[in-house]
Amino acid sequence: MARIKPTKQDFVPDNRVKWCPGCGSFAILNQIQKVMANQGIPRENFAVISGIGCSSRFPYYVNTYGFHTIHGRAPAVATGVKIANPDLSVWVVTGDGDGLSIGGNHMMHALRRNIGLKIILFNNRIYALTKGQASPTSQLGTKTKTSPFGTIDRPMNPVRFALGMETSFVARSVDTDLEHMEYVLDRAARHKGTAFVEIYQNCVVFTDKEFEPVRNKAMQADNAVKLEHGKPLIFGKNRDKGIRMNGCVPETVELKADKKGNLLVHDENGHFETAFMLSGMMPPEFPVPLGIFRDVETGSYEGMTDMQEKEIAKTSSDDLGELLTGPDAWEIS
Repeated sequence: MARIKPTKQDFVPDNRVKWCPGCGSFAILNQIQKVMANQGIPRENFAVISGIGCSSRFPYYVNTYGFHTIHGRAPAVATGVKIANPDLSVWVVTGDGDGLSIGGNHMMHALRRNIGLKIILFNNRIYALTKGQASPTSQLGTKTKTSPFGTIDRPMNPVRFALGMETSFVARSVDTDLEHMEYVLDRAARHKGTAFVEIYQNCVVFTDKEFEPVRNKAMQADNAVKLEHGKPLIFGKNRDKGIRMNGCVPETVELKADKKGNLLVHDENGHFETAFMLSGMMPPEFPVPLGIFRDVETGSYEGMTDMQEKEIAKTSSDDLGELLTGPDAWEIS
């Protein structure tokens, strides 16, 4: 009997979604539900793991298995879930505070191990659930309850952090660009290994205009450059601006004064160093890069764990006495 292909509605639970009206999390939820359905995998083969924060309510709003863990520990719990059952599609939903502050250490090791997790980081540059404290991504000078005179901490760049761990799939999207977000999330879902996606989103209470130049559809073309594999980096409402290399340094150029052949061509499967350079491009000097920075295939942690366990089974003994008196045992006289 042929299995019925799941639909988005299969991933919509009866629970009432409790986010502030106008929050970008609604759009992200909608696109993730669509992407999950498009994988053709039964909903019982998904697991959504979260920590603490507005984004971390996610497991209640997706009709799959899920676990709402403690602050910052979602990557660690998700690692255990994926190792115990490698066939599950395991998603980690976190925020800039949960994932990069108290959870930064767990995030770092999940990324470097290349475990087959889909890590979606909602970035609104604030601790929203706890009512507006500065987060690791809050920009210099941001006035919050914990920085009334303006934060003096240098902000983290989530994409650059992930690339620094040589994560095999790294991307960025924005909550108002539904088509782009769905494409990026679908690519992440199909990736073998760790997939890290940062999504710019608003917080209607504390940072509603934080990403306005990129989130506003009328302004995005002039303030963001879409990364498309094999295509030159061109942006602007009139497609009249581009990015080229001046030696080892990127620069913005007007296409009227530059041949398109001199522009930087994006290669998501290429050198790590180029992706890292792109991740550092920020306004006002550069447009914000949106899309897939890196997508390479390397051995997944769960795959290598399985191979190692098979090798151990070939060489180990089931005899407890033999194990206790083996070459690693010694006597104390």
